Amino acid sequence: MDRDFLRDKKRVVVKIGTTTITHVDTGHLNLGKMEKLARVLTDIRNQNKEVVVVSSGAIGAGRKALGIMERPRSLAQKQACAAVGQARLMMIYQKLFAEYNQTIAQILITKRTMINEISRHNAENTFQELLRLGVIPIVNENDTVSTDQIQDENFGDNDTLSATVAEMVQADLLILLSDIDGLYTDDPRSNERAEFIRCVEKIDSSLAACAKGTDTLFGTGGMATKITAAKIANAVGADMVIANGEDVANISRILEGKEVGTLFKA
Repeated sequence: MDRDFLRDKKRVVVKIGTTTITHVDTGHLNLGKMEKLARVLTDIRNQNKEVVVVSSGAIGAGRKALGIMERPRSLAQKQACAAVGQARLMMIYQKLFAEYNQTIAQILITKRTMINEISRHNAENTFQELLRLGVIPIVNENDTVSTDQIQDENFGDNDTLSATVAEMVQADLLILLSDIDGLYTDDPRSNERAEFIRCVEKIDSSLAACAKGTDTLFGTGGMATKITAAKIANAVGADMVIANGEDVANISRILEGKEVGTLFKA
C-alpha cells in the first residue's frame, strides 16, 4: 500500500517502549538513543506538526537508581521505583530537549482520568493548550497512585494508554516503537518461517494468533496489547504503525511515507 498519505498527518502520538530507551542488557537508560529521540521529535515539531509522547521506562529507571537488580515483585516497591524513576526520566528529557530549544511538559494520568467526565475534559483542555503553545507533552501513567498498569501485565507497557491518549487528543496517527519490526504471522525470534505483515486493513480474530507476549526483563508489552491499541486508535479514525525503536529515525521515515513497520489502517 502507498503510504504517501502519512506525510499529511498533523497530530501524532508516539509511544516509546522501555526497551527503546534502555540498554536491554543492563536496564540503564540509553542516553544516546534518548538524545536522538529528542532531536527527531523536535525536528518533527519544526515541520509544524504536533507531537505527544507516551514514554515508558520510569520503573526501570527507578530500579537502577535504587540498585534493585530483579524486577520488583511487591506493588509498593514498583510504585517506589516509579516515583524515583519518573523524576529521573523527566530530568533527562528536559535536559535533552532543551538542547534543541524545545519546551516539554509532563502529564501523569490514570485510568480514572479517562472514565471521569470532568477529569477527562480537564485533561483534554490541557493537551489542547499545550499543543497550541508548541509544547511536546510527555505522558505516563501515574504509577505512584494508580495501580492499574503495574498490577496488570496485560495493560501493556503503555500500549493501551498511548491509544487512549491518541483518542483523547484526536490524533490522526499513533506510532508504537517496539523491539520488533512490526507484526508477524508468528514470533520471528522462535519461528524463522514467520512472515512479516506490512499492512492490516481489518483487525479480526486471525490476528490474535499472531500476537505473542513479552519475554524482556524490563518491558511488559506484548503484541497482543499492540493489537488492542490498534483497535482503539482505528475506531476513532487514527492510523497506527508498529515499528522497531532500535532506530528512532524510523519515526521520521514513517512520516515521510516510507514503508516502515506494520500499518494498521483506520
